[in-house]
Amino acid sequence: MKESKRQRQYSSLLQKELSEIFQRNASSLLGANEFVTVSQVQVSPDLGVAKIYLSFMLSKRKEQLMDTIQYKKSEIRRLLGNRIGKVARVVPELIFFLDDSADYAARMDQIISNLDIPPADEDED
Repeated sequence: MKESKRQRQYSSLLQKELSEIFQRNASSLLGANEFVTVSQVQVSPDLGVAKIYLSFMLSKRKEQLMDTIQYKKSEIRRLLGNRIGKVARVVPELIFFLDDSADYAARMDQIISNLDIPPADEDED
């Protein structure tokens, strides 16, 4: 199902605001200086639920960070509400997912670069 213009605008707003929240409050939210990227936000048609895809660059403890974010979901939602309160009537329910597409791309790049492919014969056309 295609997203409406309203959903796309709201997704963009949430992505921007959540990115700033994670940038400014990473040490208090996660207990360490971790780099969190909000890679994608999908909003339901009624704008009541937001699926947030997070990427953790150069971190070995991604699952632990996701657990911490799930635990602090209400605090993150409160911070988001403080930031978008003038624009949105209701702060959506936040559902966080781990976005491992960057890790997958890096792994595939490594596999492809390690392939031993002999050069093509020049006689073959």
